[in-house]
Amino acid sequence: QVQLVESGGGLVQPGGSVRLSCAASGLTFVNYAMSWHRQAPGKERELVASISSAGGITNYADSVKGRFTVSKDNAKNTVYLQMNSLKPEDTAVYYCNARHKYSPQINNYWGQGTQVTVSS
Repeated sequence: QVQLVESGGGLVQPGGSVRLSCAASGLTFVNYAMSWHRQAPGKERELVASISSAGGITNYADSVKGRFTVSKDNAKNTVYLQMNSLKPEDTAVYYCNARHKYSPQINNYWGQGTQVTVSS
């Protein structure tokens, strides 16, 4: 079955950096667009960054533009989120999502999430 496993979260100081990874299995990774979402306590889940199936097109939420970078390694079945200049408001559970490029509503999968806490 399809599995998405996030890793790399933890406690980081304001201004620091962290890289999240999402390893996928059970799917043909090159056919999937990937995205990172986050959910802070008491707030709705929001889209942070997305990347096309081939990796050539990326999009970011305004709140993270210039600080976060999403990348996709189709050889390793892994998507990354490099997070720099972190702020306390970046604190959230971060989830990765996989959507098939031709059937995104049918083949749509989520990871279990990884906590990122930005605090001094």
